[in-house]
Amino acid sequence: MGAARAARAARAARALRAAPAGLLALTLLSGCGGGSAGGDAEPRLGAIEAGPATAALSFPMDAYTDTEAERIRMGQVQEVLVARCMARYGFTYEAVKPAAAAVGAGAEDRHRYLFGLADPEFAAAHGYDKSAGGGTPPKPAAPQLSDSAYVVMNGEQRGVQGGKPLDAPTEEEAAQLDSGLTAAGQKVPAGGCGREGFRKLYAPTKDSVDLLFAFGLSSEAHERSKQDSRVVKALAKWSACMDKSGYGGIDTPYDVVEKLGLESDKGGPKAVTAAKADVACKREVNLVGIWAAVEKAYQERLVDEHAETLALYEKQREARFRLAASLV
Repeated sequence: MGAARAARAARAARALRAAPAGLLALTLLSGCGGGSAGGDAEPRLGAIEAGPATAALSFPMDAYTDTEAERIRMGQVQEVLVARCMARYGFTYEAVKPAAAAVGAGAEDRHRYLFGLADPEFAAAHGYDKSAGGGTPPKPAAPQLSDSAYVVMNGEQRGVQGGKPLDAPTEEEAAQLDSGLTAAGQKVPAGGCGREGFRKLYAPTKDSVDLLFAFGLSSEAHERSKQDSRVVKALAKWSACMDKSGYGGIDTPYDVVEKLGLESDKGGPKAVTAAKADVACKREVNLVGIWAAVEKAYQERLVDEHAETLALYEKQREARFRLAASLV
């Protein structure tokens, strides 16, 4: 990577660390890297598979993205860190138990809905009802806290109106802040134990790369792929196929449920019929194969452009895994 590109990566990393999470996601989704070197020309494609199963898809950014099992494990580690912080102030914190895997859930398919519904068996059985067949389990309720425990957990008094508790982007910076709150004769950490647990795991030092950095690059690649002429052409063919199947006026697979008014019955007979046609048309024009090849090419470009920041991100991710191994 050249000096100019390295400087851009460093600036991007600093901006990502400083940005609030919501703003960060919005910025990356809008394609903040569109002006970078080589970003204007459409990339060359590798092999285009015919009708690939989404479970078999592999993208460069997968190497920097936690699996569902890893996300659950990191959640457990964060809860342990929060519990240890609360214990310093004399509180026993019951960590939130991770939700049990849905009954019947198979191997993880992290790209199942990346290009809209693509599994013919799921379409025939459930239509567009993503909660069926091993959907996402409900989030467990957080434990109830006394007023004093609430202060230590959140770094603010319960019921305070307006403003936000004092916080810092990293644990190294938080150590220099005074929250103005005490408990058990000790200063309460900025943002409380909830934020301390997050910072110790995901942002221990000033050079910590934002947790959403890899996700943001994946999202940027996806947004770029939508505008790629080869995807646009394939989508037009898919739309024409849907029109012939009796579903006119639908431009992308993401619009099907809304355009057909299926929101209230995503798994009913009407939805199943539409879903089967949707998946059949994807296979007829090889939408998933073409789109996956295009998306992979854009991810490869972004991985090259942000190689140094990603290398740091991966190093810090490995450190999180080592911490997890020592705690959970």
